[in-house]
Formats: sequence, C-alpha cells, structure tokens
Amino acid sequence: YTNASGCDSTHTLNLTINNSTSNTTTATACDTYTWSVNGQTYTTSGTYTDVSTNAVGCDHTETLVLTINNSTTSTTTHTACDSYAWNGSTYTSSGTFTWIGQNSVGCDSTATLNLTINNSDVTTSSVTACDSYIWDGDTLTISGSYDNTYTNVSGCDSIHTLNLTINSSNTVSSSATACDSYI
Repeated sequence: YTNASGCDSTHTLNLTINNSTSNTTTATACDTYTWSVNGQTYTTSGTYTDVSTNAVGCDHTETLVLTINNSTTSTTTHTACDSYAWNGSTYTSSGTFTWIGQNSVGCDSTATLNLTINNSDVTTSSVTACDSYIWDGDTLTISGSYDNTYTNVSGCDSIHTLNLTINSSNTVSSSATACDSYI
C-alpha cells in the first residue's frame, strides 16, 4: 500500500486460523441413556447436540443420534386343566409366575402369568349284576372294565372306570308226570 509519505509499504499479517470441531456419536439403549458429554439422561429417541469450547477457543459440537428401545411387560390370566405349558415350563398348580427374557429389540421383557389349575377327576366303581347292567345309557352284558369320559364341574375332562362283573341267571327245566297230585 502507499503510506502517508507516498511510499510503497508492506504490511505482513501472521494469521492463525483455528477450526471449530465436531463429533457424532450413534447409540442405542433400552429405556434410558445417560450421555457422558453433558450428564443428561434421555428417554426418547432423537438427535441431541451439545456445544462447548474446544482447546483453541472455537466451538466444539457434539451430536448424539440416539435410538431408545423400550422394555416390555405383559400380564396374562389363564385357566387350564391339570397342567399348563408356558415359556418352556410346565405348571401343575395354581399361582402367579414371572418370566424375564429379551424382547425382539433386545430389551428386558417381563411376562406375568396368573394361572388357575383345575384338576380332572379319575374315579372307579365296582358293580356286580345279574345278566345285564345299564350304565350311561348303555346295556352291558359282559364282565369287564368300561370307561366313561365326562366334563367335571371345573370344566375338565374326567374319567370314571366301571369294573363290572355280570353273573348269569340259571334257567332250569324239568319234566314231571304225576297222577292225581304233585308237590
């Protein structure tokens, strides 16, 4: 440039350019996520930013791309006869049972089963009859063991076994000839 005296002059600028910095973190968590950059806890998916000053005095932007997956809970009430298979276990008595595993997104899944077990009935009776016996609408004439399946008051299939003995009547025939009287 030309100075005030009309002479050429040179001005030298020693320039240092300091740059802003940034960093992006992608995270997936179950239910909540605490970001170490700012100590905040997040419960919903989204993109979050935090701006601070870097070592050279320029902006530093941290970006969090967050996916929050949720845990699941469920409660089922069921009534069964004798036993019930649920999540790999077989239950034979009433009660409340809990299963903890992972859901389809890798988070805790807690399932509760309120179970009522009703029992089937198994009964046996023994009967002796002459010639025939009527049981459950059927006329039985042969000795043996017979089963009758029915639904009990709890709604469960039940079995009653009849041990039947049939004794045959005797038929006797005789001939007699008498004069005047016969006793």
